[in-house]
Amino acid sequence: MSETRRGVTRPVGLLTGRKVLVVGAGTRSSDDPEAPVGNGRAVAVLAAREGAAVACADVSPSAAAATAALVGEEGARGLAVVGDATDPGRSSAMVAEARRGLGALDAIVVNVGIGLGAGLADTSPEQWERVLSVNLGAPFLAAKYGLPALDDGGSVVFVGSVAGLRAATDSPAYDSSKAGLFGLTRHVAKEGGPRRIRANLVVPGLIDTPMGREASARRASRSGSFSRTHLGRQGTAWEVAEAVIFLLSQRASYITGQSLVVDGGLNAV
Repeated sequence: MSETRRGVTRPVGLLTGRKVLVVGAGTRSSDDPEAPVGNGRAVAVLAAREGAAVACADVSPSAAAATAALVGEEGARGLAVVGDATDPGRSSAMVAEARRGLGALDAIVVNVGIGLGAGLADTSPEQWERVLSVNLGAPFLAAKYGLPALDDGGSVVFVGSVAGLRAATDSPAYDSSKAGLFGLTRHVAKEGGPRRIRANLVVPGLIDTPMGREASARRASRSGSFSRTHLGRQGTAWEVAEAVIFLLSQRASYITGQSLVVDGGLNAV
């Protein structure tokens, strides 16, 4: 079974009948034939496997289409949606297109992130603004336009990083933007509460994704961190996706405004 088709557990219909928009559903292209799947694509595939119809949104048309095709292979409805999540007009349009195409919308997952700059001295103001725009601005826009479009009793899940818990990378912009997601999550939970809309944050640690492999190639210390986790290894995008699916499901019906760390114990060491 290919990396893209793998999962962690047997599906039990946790999201049967749900209509889910995944923002950042593509996987970064790679020349590596053994390249792992990204978090967003894993979330979309597992949501489909659990019975959801999925709108797969990405800035790359080919990436969005590829994920939507994988959703279809799971026997679920897959809709490709294309747009820049940092653009207010396109963000609003993607939410509207997802709702129109799926017939309703009761869950949104936001999985976006870039890292630029190295240290304060070598991070330009332009790099700072770009990272904040993608990593915090796009989730804000998805929540701003998505919350009114969600059916009552819906769910929002943001995908962040353990870099929001500590100075984990060389990029002050990346670490700061991921820290900001904790505050945004709490605020979305507060505003969604009266309509029983829950909002939570999944906080991955060292995960084997295309972006993770690029980070390891740039920083040898990242690879050395694997042994510092309690479990002694990297996680997979499928394990991140399992946490997201749980928070989307009714099994998490009384959980909102919270963060779920998926890091193999890295931050407990």
